[in-house]
Amino acid sequence: MTATKSKSWFTRFAKWISRAAGQPAAFALALSTIIVWGISGPFFGFSDTWQLVINTGTTIVTFLMVFLIQNTQNRDSEAIQVKLDELIRSAEGADNALLDLEEMEEKELDKVRDTYEKMAEQARNELEERKKKKRKSPK
Repeated sequence: MTATKSKSWFTRFAKWISRAAGQPAAFALALSTIIVWGISGPFFGFSDTWQLVINTGTTIVTFLMVFLIQNTQNRDSEAIQVKLDELIRSAEGADNALLDLEEMEEKELDKVRDTYEKMAEQARNELEERKKKKRKSPK
C-alpha cells in the first residue's frame, strides 16, 4: 500500500494553514498586528470602533482556526492509530485484541487500562525484587 497525496482542496488548505500558522513568521505577523493596533489607539481616541476592530478580527481568525486545527488533528490522530495498529498486528506475541481500542466504550477501555496497569505494577515489583537479589548476592 502506497501513500497518496490528498486530493481534497480542504485537506490541502488545512495542512497548508496549519504549517503556516506554526511558523515564526506567523507569530511575528500576529505580534506586529497587535503592536500596530496598539500604537494606532491614540489616533482613533481609543474608541469603541478601534477596540471592535481587533476583537472582531481575532474572533474570526480564532473561530476559523479551531476547525482547521481540529481537521488536521483528527487526520494526524487517525494516521497514528493506523500506524500503532500495524505495529501491534506485526509484533510477534502482541495482543491483537488491542487493535481499535479507540472504538471501545469508556468503561471497556478502563478495564483494559486497569489490566495493563496491573501488569506494569507486577513488572515493576519483579524488577525491584531482582535488584534486591542482585544487591544481596556476593560478588
